[in-house]
Amino acid sequence: MIIKLKALIHDIPVPIRLFLGKALLFFITWKIIYGLFLYDSKLIDHPLTIHVGEASVQLLNSMPSMSGYTSIREIKNSTYDGEVNTQEASKIYHNEKAIVYIVDRCNGLELIVLYIGFIVCMPSNFWRKVLYIIIGVIVLDITNILRCAGLIYLQEYFLAYFEFIHLYLLKASMYTITFLIWMLFSRKIHLKNEAIQIR
Repeated sequence: MIIKLKALIHDIPVPIRLFLGKALLFFITWKIIYGLFLYDSKLIDHPLTIHVGEASVQLLNSMPSMSGYTSIREIKNSTYDGEVNTQEASKIYHNEKAIVYIVDRCNGLELIVLYIGFIVCMPSNFWRKVLYIIIGVIVLDITNILRCAGLIYLQEYFLAYFEFIHLYLLKASMYTITFLIWMLFSRKIHLKNEAIQIR
């Protein structure tokens, strides 16, 4: 079994092995940094969640015949598997009526990090990577704001469709957009040329 595994790994082209190794290292490093320093401090999560909440209500308020949406940072208590979880979240109100919470796991951070990790690990020019990281993060942030604004609207006016669209349709849309940007980035990368350079 070990011999077959070694043979299988050996059959994978060098550039692919390098990419997978870099991706694994990036993922482990991110999880360690996030778990040890960023999760409890909410150094990135809080500002990003506030930004998404405020941008979502600004978008809704800018639409014709819609106004009165506000986003306020509040404590949210939830119970999961019998355990009470307390977290800060952006609570969305419409004319002082509570509509929905935007919590940290909805701020798009994990998807942004996943996107950046792919770009960093792929062989390409440094400035091209920087350009695609900046453009991609902006596109994903705008897409997430549109997603959250749509969910706020659904929660208030079309509650019956909220769960399906939230859990499946909009999530699939976010990953599809991420994949399309990756494809756009990857179109000028030639793995054979990269393999020659590595050797």
